[in-house]
Amino acid sequence: MPRYAVGLPNVGPFADARQLVDMAVAAEERGWGGVFLWDHVLYRDDWPVTNSVVVASAIAARTSRIRLGVLVTALPRRRVQTVARETVTLDTLSSGRLVFGAGIGSMDSEYTAFGEDPDLRSRGRRLDDSLNQLTDLWSGQDVHLPSGERVRMLPTPVQQPRIPVWCAGRWPNRPGFRRSARWDGVVATFADAGRTVAVPVEDFADAVRFVASERGSLDGFDVGLEGWTSPDNAAEVIAPYAAAGLTWWIEAMGWWRGGVDAAWQRILQGPPA
Repeated sequence: MPRYAVGLPNVGPFADARQLVDMAVAAEERGWGGVFLWDHVLYRDDWPVTNSVVVASAIAARTSRIRLGVLVTALPRRRVQTVARETVTLDTLSSGRLVFGAGIGSMDSEYTAFGEDPDLRSRGRRLDDSLNQLTDLWSGQDVHLPSGERVRMLPTPVQQPRIPVWCAGRWPNRPGFRRSARWDGVVATFADAGRTVAVPVEDFADAVRFVASERGSLDGFDVGLEGWTSPDNAAEVIAPYAAAGLTWWIEAMGWWRGGVDAAWQRILQGPPA
């Protein structure tokens, strides 16, 4: 049986920190199992953007049960030492409820606008290096850095052996799914589906089988997918994905499905029974 989360953008009509926190609190009260935020620093030219880490901190402080996190952090454009401090602080503040999502980012402009390399292979290498360094810093042990310096960062996360790491993949491209197989979960996205076009169950099953073959087993591994349901059809929509290996259904909120008012309505309706 999968768990059910709410997915909230941090841009456009959703870029209101107080509103996002209130939605998260309502999601917990209505029985959802998680709240996951987007990560952007830019979006459309005339759209506001709010900081997802700040919002996640407020959600952690005002909730007590739900899983929370940013799906996914574009780690190659972040300084890993800052991310290490943020994530351990969030895990501590939430009493061990954080999920750390990581990917290369979906918008080249968030790199090029600030003079950073947008090349996908370069971003992939930086992501792998940063993930390894991040988990080393989480350990509380001495870490030898590329600079030649040795550092030790305390405190360690509440969750051990580490905060769960879910990596993004965009099927049919394999690198993100291959990367996720080395960690604790995958956030599956698809080149020809999402938002207004439902992900074909066959494509989802192919992606899950690929990760299983890379890992050898899906034991202890999470598989997340965004989609949309109503209370009337949720069980019917989600069941075939669950049969293919889904462990987290993320109810995607956004302007494309009715905006903030529709998001509030769907949150208050609650997850499938």
